[in-house]
Amino acid sequence: EVQLVESGGGLVQAGGSLRLSCLVSGFTFDEAWVIGWFRQAPGKGREGLSCITTYDGSTNYADSAKGRFTISIDNNKNTVFLQLDSLKHEDTAVCYCATTFGTEQVVELSEVEFEYWGQGTQGTVSL
Repeated sequence: EVQLVESGGGLVQAGGSLRLSCLVSGFTFDEAWVIGWFRQAPGKGREGLSCITTYDGSTNYADSAKGRFTISIDNNKNTVFLQLDSLKHEDTAVCYCATTFGTEQVVELSEVEFEYWGQGTQGTVSL
């Protein structure tokens, strides 16, 4: 059974940073998976931020994430990270990781591309 568990959310001041972790179980990173990060701000839909492949570490970023957010992978720990820097109040959201199987290439940052989802971790940026 594929499971994803996010951690690393919390309260941070504007301009600060958070490092989110997504621990994945149920498959190994020597198979071809794509793991992505999404966020959902209060009253808004879910927005794709970035994804990374287990095959070769290729990445894809949404325009809103470029320059401030960095995705990375630790194959030995079955964990994907999302470093969030220069945070703004409007970055306040629940962040989710998600995964899909069977592709060696990055995918579109759309919910429909991902099959398995974690429960989310709340990140709050104070003014």
